[in-house]
Amino acid sequence: MTKIQDTQSNVRSDVTACILCSRNCGLAVEIQDNHFKKIKGDDQHPFSQGYICQKAARLEYYQNHDDRLTHPLKRQANGSYTEISWDQALKEIAAKLIHIRDTYGGTAFASVGGGGQGNHLGGAYSQQLLAAMKSFYSYNSLAQEKTGDFWVNGRLFGRQDCHTTEDVEYADYILFIGTNPFQAHGIPNARDTLKHIKKDPNRTMVVFDPRVSETAKQADIHLQLKPGTDAFLMSAIISIIIRENLHDQQFIDQHTYGFEQVKQVFLAVPVEDYISRSDVDSELVYQVARGFANAQRGCVRIDLGLQHTLHTTLNGYLEKLLYLVTGNFGRQGVNNLHTFFVPLLSDTDERKPKYRRTMYHNMFPISGIFPPNILPDEILKAGEKRIRAVFVSSSNPLMTYADTPAYTKSFESLELLVVVDVAMTETARLAHYILPAHSQFEKWEFTGFNLEFPKNGFHLRHPLFKPNGNTLTEAEIYTRLLEEMRVIPKKFLLLEKVALLESPKTRRLGYMAAFSGFLAKNKKLIPYAASIIYRTLGKTLPDNAAAAAFLFPLALKFAAKHTKALRRAGFVGNKITLGCDLFEHILSSRSGTVVSKHLYSDVWSLIAYKDQKIRLAIPEMFVALADLRNEQKIDQSEYPFILFAGERRSYNANQIYRDPAWRKIDPHGSLHIHPEDAQHLKVINGDKLRCISKNGELEVVVELDSGMRKGVISLPHGYGMQFKGGESIGPRLNLLTSSDHCEPFTKTPYLKHVPVRLEKII
Repeated sequence: MTKIQDTQSNVRSDVTACILCSRNCGLAVEIQDNHFKKIKGDDQHPFSQGYICQKAARLEYYQNHDDRLTHPLKRQANGSYTEISWDQALKEIAAKLIHIRDTYGGTAFASVGGGGQGNHLGGAYSQQLLAAMKSFYSYNSLAQEKTGDFWVNGRLFGRQDCHTTEDVEYADYILFIGTNPFQAHGIPNARDTLKHIKKDPNRTMVVFDPRVSETAKQADIHLQLKPGTDAFLMSAIISIIIRENLHDQQFIDQHTYGFEQVKQVFLAVPVEDYISRSDVDSELVYQVARGFANAQRGCVRIDLGLQHTLHTTLNGYLEKLLYLVTGNFGRQGVNNLHTFFVPLLSDTDERKPKYRRTMYHNMFPISGIFPPNILPDEILKAGEKRIRAVFVSSSNPLMTYADTPAYTKSFESLELLVVVDVAMTETARLAHYILPAHSQFEKWEFTGFNLEFPKNGFHLRHPLFKPNGNTLTEAEIYTRLLEEMRVIPKKFLLLEKVALLESPKTRRLGYMAAFSGFLAKNKKLIPYAASIIYRTLGKTLPDNAAAAAFLFPLALKFAAKHTKALRRAGFVGNKITLGCDLFEHILSSRSGTVVSKHLYSDVWSLIAYKDQKIRLAIPEMFVALADLRNEQKIDQSEYPFILFAGERRSYNANQIYRDPAWRKIDPHGSLHIHPEDAQHLKVINGDKLRCISKNGELEVVVELDSGMRKGVISLPHGYGMQFKGGESIGPRLNLLTSSDHCEPFTKTPYLKHVPVRLEKII
């Protein structure tokens, strides 16, 4: 779709993408006077094809609200903020960073965030600051949610950036474990896909969830298990499959190692005891085990309900064994690996000595990132080697990471806290400097979660609006800061000259040759390649797309690695010119473009082991399975309820929606509770309760929900912001969560398993 202007009414039509979840659905929008007037699905988007949910239609509440930042701010001694110039802000910050680095070393600095849903382009620039500070401490939300999964992938497939996806839309037997795609999405066109599965008598949908979720209501089978018992239930199902010889021995022999060890471990599982622990019907469990194992195309989809509960990493291992031992891998309608156009993950196997650990927790990075759960301790308890300076980019740790009190205390103790954001967030209110960024619709940006297979895509989004006030892009902010720190020069005369000489005929290849030669002679500048390309090649890109210039070498690399897949997607040329063609398409395709079309057989080439075989036996997971058998039941006498902290609902989203007026329903973020539990507490709809954990307490509004298990309650995420500096509206969940209530191995918080008690407020 091209931009269309209605000169009479000053309304123009354009396209972009949603920024509220990992699907990043394409949007067709009407814009008037720097506001969204109308938002609907973009029919031309190669993946969402016109689909959106109701949340995307209200993005005006993100673009224009009273917490938007317009100027750089510096904190004063009395806690107030004064507007300052960009030059002053960056000079002062650079001087403080250099002093901290040179005095205390690289362990004194940490980067937090650096992305956000759909806000990934800036991460390429913010992460350069780690190199400038000689630090390796990168903390972000993926490390709060997914690192157990990444670690298991590393053991199974050979690298932690071998990431799996699922063909839910083509499967005939689907297990949804710890996920509610009706609300959380995460699968293509979620609600339409669920509807199609439900209506097809030849397809079976199974949901593992302690509550009757919106997805569970559409399921053929709902296993309403006890919270935190997923590992017991999945272990029992795998044991049944192996005991009854339902595993795919031919697939296992051809594509894996270690099954005999796995077999012996799971033959020892006490099936009936584990089913009893999960508190579900035994006959249904056997039915699911047999149905999934015998399916032609079985598929498993999981999410945070499995990853934020007890046995986080073991859960990731078990859900993968479900589809691997049944041969549901490497075909249409099953689970697969996928490619990345932009590498969001890396491989940092803790067994390799080059990957350093944190000072206090001795924690190792997984996929190059550290868990936010440990950051307050690394600031407060690591002595002389403690973190003293933190840069927070496109993130709000005080609201989104566990244990708000610990984060508040630790951030208040820092010598330097800098926040780069579009809004005056709760975290920003603690910062020494606040640097205002363009919104996601005021700058070039891209969708980083391109996780599809066999067809994968990429969407580079162009600006829709004029920037708000005296704001800058992250590319400009971090490049200027690196220049002020004198880690990169302000001019690259030769590269700029070569870039300006490029023509359609030379296809920027002369620039790449010069750029590669420059870095070969100046190896210390390699970590700052994004900013160097931004300052040189970026100046020559059309429509001020300089920040996207670093995608050019990525396109060349992707084309060299996946040449046949690009040609199937319609690109022409040799390995080098294919990348040029790809880059041009990315720049010009306003609705996004398909960047590769693989064959399902290509999955095996994505396994990192040289022999392209999966290693099923993971010794650490065998230890975890042995511990599972001896695990004692939790004493709930003091805290008799289990809280799901962060339920997905119709009108909650990520933290970018600050104005509570965006919600049509559920303004309080009510606590959902089973009617019998409510009756015992003598409360009805609209009454108030005090929800108390070991870490803190909240006042909540009651809503009866017969779909909850007795003894289980839920609260939504995305509430509790202090809009315009006022009172919090809705639950500030992380006043209840604790940083030490987490998996010992990955430090992933148990946000879906928080013991609490409830008291009626009279």
